[in-house]
Amino acid sequence: MTTRRGWLAGLLGTAALGLSLLATDPVAAQNKELRIYNWSDYVDPEVLDAFKRETGVTVVYDTFDQMETVETKLLAGKTGYDLIVVTASFLPRHIPLGLYAPIDAAKVPNLKNAWPEIQGRLAKYDPGNKHAVNYMWGTTGIGYNVAKIKERLGPDAVIDSWKILFDPDQLKKLSNCGVHVLDAVEEMFPAALRY
Repeated sequence: MTTRRGWLAGLLGTAALGLSLLATDPVAAQNKELRIYNWSDYVDPEVLDAFKRETGVTVVYDTFDQMETVETKLLAGKTGYDLIVVTASFLPRHIPLGLYAPIDAAKVPNLKNAWPEIQGRLAKYDPGNKHAVNYMWGTTGIGYNVAKIKERLGPDAVIDSWKILFDPDQLKKLSNCGVHVLDAVEEMFPAALRY
């Protein structure tokens, strides 16, 4: 079970990593401020408050909703952030451009606790895990109210398929209850290809 303190420890490790991740002068080292750029809804504000209480470091936490926004900032040059959380699939484009400094593992002692299987997956994007460490991992799925879906599509409706989103006839039957998809090419394009 993950406790708030354990989660905070993970954030502290991630924050320490962030100081070595970007190939820019760390802002936090200058003024006890840690500037983080992350996906929206990934960190509870209470965790950031606890981090400040325990370390004395103020966190400036900005969010984004698309990797393209992050990539534009990175490619434009100095971002002003100490830690930026990116999607792994963007690393092969970013690393050759020198957007990330190599990680000094000696400064991240908790790195030895990284989940080997996930670090192995990350190595496909960052060979040798030299520039990135897994912060969060997950999959994208479909969430819905089964009773409401069967009401609209019938009792034998197939509910474990992307067909619900990509078959125009099925989608039309769901239009009166609302359908929402991620506004993220890196998530939806592979789903469409699998369909």
